[in-house]
Order: sequence, then C-alpha cells, then structure tokens
Amino acid sequence: MNATSAIKQYQQVSVNSSVMGASPHRLVQMLMEGALERIALAKASMARNEIATKGHNIGVAINIVGGLQGSLNYEAGGEIAGNLNNLYDYMVRRLLAANSQNDESILDEVSGLMVEIKMGWDAMPDAYKH
Repeated sequence: MNATSAIKQYQQVSVNSSVMGASPHRLVQMLMEGALERIALAKASMARNEIATKGHNIGVAINIVGGLQGSLNYEAGGEIAGNLNNLYDYMVRRLLAANSQNDESILDEVSGLMVEIKMGWDAMPDAYKH
C-alpha cells in the first residue's frame, strides 16, 4: 500500500466516523460544506481547463444540492421549505449552466447562495437542532 492510498483510506474512515456520530443538523451542515468544496474544485478545474474533472465536481455538487432538496420537511418548514426548494432548484439549473457555458461567475453565484443558506443554518437556535 502506498502513502496516497493509505491517506485516502484514513480520510474515508474519518468521514465515515464523522457522519455516524453527527446529528441531523450537523449532517446538513456537512452536505452544504461538501457542495461548497465541490464548487470550489470545479472552479479550479475550470481554470486549468480540466473539463472532465470540472464536470465530475459539478455533478457531485448537483447531487448534494439534490440531496438537500430531497431532505426538506415541508410539514415542519412550511413556506421556508418551499422557498428553499425553489432556491435549490435554481442552484441546480445554474450549476448545469456553469458546466455547459464553462462560466466561473455562475459557480461564484451558486457558491454565494449556498454560503447564505449555510449561514442561516449555522445560526439556527439550539432548540431547533434535532
């Protein structure tokens, strides 16, 4: 086993351990962090003209946003959940556009939206974090 594969295995164990012990609130934070990371990686790949890597990272970001969208609780979230659903849908469409148009500014737009959502999520009072 080389050092690179050992590091990758350690990172996978570390991620799995983090997920297993995380609250639902923390899991959503982790998804948002993952989407932001993949958008940043896609932007870097775009700058290096690494088309396949860019597409892969945008695809993962789209899947994460779709997972966030699929986890919305309309019963508890009401109008806010509906608004988030529309925003997540918009973000997916913009990520697709960023990929097809090779446009870094669209990635910046989606990243900014995700940061705003995450800031609200991070500021949620403890009473709602279950």
